Amino acid sequence: MKLNVSKFVWFDGKLVTLERAKVPITTHAIHYGTSIFEGIRGYWNGKNLNIFRLDDHVKRFRRSGQFYSISLNYTDEQISNAMKSLCKKNKMRQSCYIRPFYFVGQYGINLHVTEDAPVHAAMFMFPFGDLFNKNGISAGISSWRKFSDQSTPPLAKMGGNYLNSILATQECKRNGYDEAIMLDLHGNISEAPGENIFMVKNNVLTTPPLSSSALDGITRDSVVRLAEDLNYTVKEEEITRGQIYTADEVFLTGTAAEIIPITQVDKKRIGTGKAGKITKEITSSYLDIVMDRNHNHADWITPVY
Repeated sequence: MKLNVSKFVWFDGKLVTLERAKVPITTHAIHYGTSIFEGIRGYWNGKNLNIFRLDDHVKRFRRSGQFYSISLNYTDEQISNAMKSLCKKNKMRQSCYIRPFYFVGQYGINLHVTEDAPVHAAMFMFPFGDLFNKNGISAGISSWRKFSDQSTPPLAKMGGNYLNSILATQECKRNGYDEAIMLDLHGNISEAPGENIFMVKNNVLTTPPLSSSALDGITRDSVVRLAEDLNYTVKEEEITRGQIYTADEVFLTGTAAEIIPITQVDKKRIGTGKAGKITKEITSSYLDIVMDRNHNHADWITPVY
């Protein structure tokens, strides 16, 4: 995916042009994956650019680094203000994606990373529309298992963690699917390479628990709350592979993906083979909020201008 990255980026506390944001080849994160990132959506509604759940993203941003004793040397307020300033500097007046990250700099080949390791922070942005076909996608269950807490914390959004997702994505693309579904260590449904997953059966929504190596997704949490607003029952419990095949609806959630129906798993049709009624209802509620047409969750959006 070619990115039309904005002219200005934020690097170590300053707004600079993209060409000036350079790091040396001896950067620790390049060699060992010691980087932390977030993906955040900004929605342009014709009047203002609204950043979705900014405070929650910034809190998780810091928390991810704490798993590895990697320090984010800016306050939450400074990071939030930097994102808003970046949008303004680039005069962004269309829906966009913001990528903040921080990483260990020149630290030799030392694996003993501590809070005192040199850390850089940066962020860039680009206009962004749909990642997947909103009418529905196909998915294949990957032979690559999602890593577990027994090896690496799945709750941390670390750069190195996503090598696992790359393998699953490569496999599903080779097999002709749009996206992969990964199983956990015990063979239950975990999540997709970059999204959480929900199953609908008899008007009840179920999503895998965090113990199934699922990320504590912010869009996942939003969907749970929106479904409850619509008076649907939501359960967080283990889902078997067989249950996915016989679901009435299946959909993915994530910042980049938003809410995407899965209409086919392993070439087996899910429900009617089209986006289901509940998936559509939740998607509609989500869009009303991010576009500032529904004020029930007004605290979820932060205006830029």
